[in-house]
Amino acid sequence: MVKIALQMKATLENIGELKPSGAEFRWYLKFTCCNCGEASEKWNYVSLNESTPAQRGNAVNHFISKCKLCSRENSMSILEDSIKSFIANDQDKFQTIVIFDCRGIEPSDFSAREGWIAKTINGKEFTDVDLSEGEWVDYCDKIKEPVGIYEIEHKFERMK
Repeated sequence: MVKIALQMKATLENIGELKPSGAEFRWYLKFTCCNCGEASEKWNYVSLNESTPAQRGNAVNHFISKCKLCSRENSMSILEDSIKSFIANDQDKFQTIVIFDCRGIEPSDFSAREGWIAKTINGKEFTDVDLSEGEWVDYCDKIKEPVGIYEIEHKFERMK
């Protein structure tokens, strides 16, 4: 089992916090098989509210796949208590927003897509923020300023 953190960096305009919407949030990922190195071409999603019990022990799998090349069955879980908000105070640094417990596969790419919640610097919430285009802009009538999320970057880090 390998724990891999998804880290994100973005430029936030008048946004104080960006976070996934909850248990139904879909993390869109591409994977690489650790056994044979086969990389998935299609996007797969992983969600806390979609799980299956592991064959052994009390663990829960949020994603199970069989490698097309070597036929090995691989799985992954989201560590629920690892899900964090991206905070504006450290927007110039990569911040861990979720950790995945991987067995036989590792995530190789991430697509932000929809289902985010953005909180402005004064607390107004924008729900169902869609980052599919790589950025998001709107107008906050409370602060009478534009709000936005730009220059989204991500990386995966192995946890010790």
